[in-house]
Amino acid sequence: MRVFLERIWFGGGRGSWLLAPLELLFALLAALRRWSYRLGLSSSIHPGRVVVVVGNLTVGGSGKTPIIVWLATALTARGLRVGVVSRGYGGTETGPVEVLSSSSPARVGDEPVLIARRTQARVVVGRDRVAAAVQLAPAVDVILADDGLQHYRLARDLEIVVVDARRGFGNGHLLPRGPLREPVRRLSSVAAVILNGEGEPGVPGMRARLAPSGLVPLLGGKRLHLEDLGGRRVHAVAGIGDPERFFKLLESAQLQIIRHPKPDHAVLTPADVEFADGYPVLMTEKDAVKCMGFARAGLYYLEVTAEPEAVQGARLVERIVELVARRKGSP
Repeated sequence: MRVFLERIWFGGGRGSWLLAPLELLFALLAALRRWSYRLGLSSSIHPGRVVVVVGNLTVGGSGKTPIIVWLATALTARGLRVGVVSRGYGGTETGPVEVLSSSSPARVGDEPVLIARRTQARVVVGRDRVAAAVQLAPAVDVILADDGLQHYRLARDLEIVVVDARRGFGNGHLLPRGPLREPVRRLSSVAAVILNGEGEPGVPGMRARLAPSGLVPLLGGKRLHLEDLGGRRVHAVAGIGDPERFFKLLESAQLQIIRHPKPDHAVLTPADVEFADGYPVLMTEKDAVKCMGFARAGLYYLEVTAEPEAVQGARLVERIVELVARRKGSP
């Protein structure tokens, strides 16, 4: 079903008209939900700290996690105490519970563990994002909500949408006929649109790229650069929303890759990274946090750093800093 839908959404596959009635139903329900909050029929709750939602319009990955890592790092460098709330997809924890760098991805999700490892932010996961934000609030100055653009129960001060510039908005239809959770016109109401990667999705926004910062062996030890592999043949394992983005990044370094795409948030086992030919196995950092329990020689993850356009990125960070200052100064 997933392959069938993605072929329709992103590959120009035929048959989307069959899903048109379901798309209309989804659009109606989504609109009713939005208006229930706008009219005050449903209540949004603010945790008392500046809330910045980093989300997307489409299902699947758009590169939000590296953007959150960049933003958390930049805000920490400005002297702010940063917190991150996440639904914890892929984990069993209902929460709210704080995530440590040593937490189990099977329990709290892979992305929260990655964020806890890469930043100084305090991370809390929970199915109830409001409860997670309330738990974080006393200890932080600003809360970054990982995803949750459509989670209107959590009141927010600023919204950022990350767009996969390569895949864009697919066929432009709402779920399940297309990949959109909300219409593209929703972008007109957000504070910033970040276009992640190369491509022309047809909307204006701040450009960002994911820059490789090293190959890290899962067992620890000396880091490598992609160039150190000298164009060798490698296995590439990616359990992210758009595995092809990872594969193309490796190919841009002249590596000969054997593709092993996995579903987003897939649970990996030793068999998923064990191959008889002995070629090095490269994976995303998001996948690596799930493989630490069976790490071995020859397993590496590619650490990437989000690099938004410098001037616009600095302006966005400054805008959040000013929001925090105003909230601290308010009675």
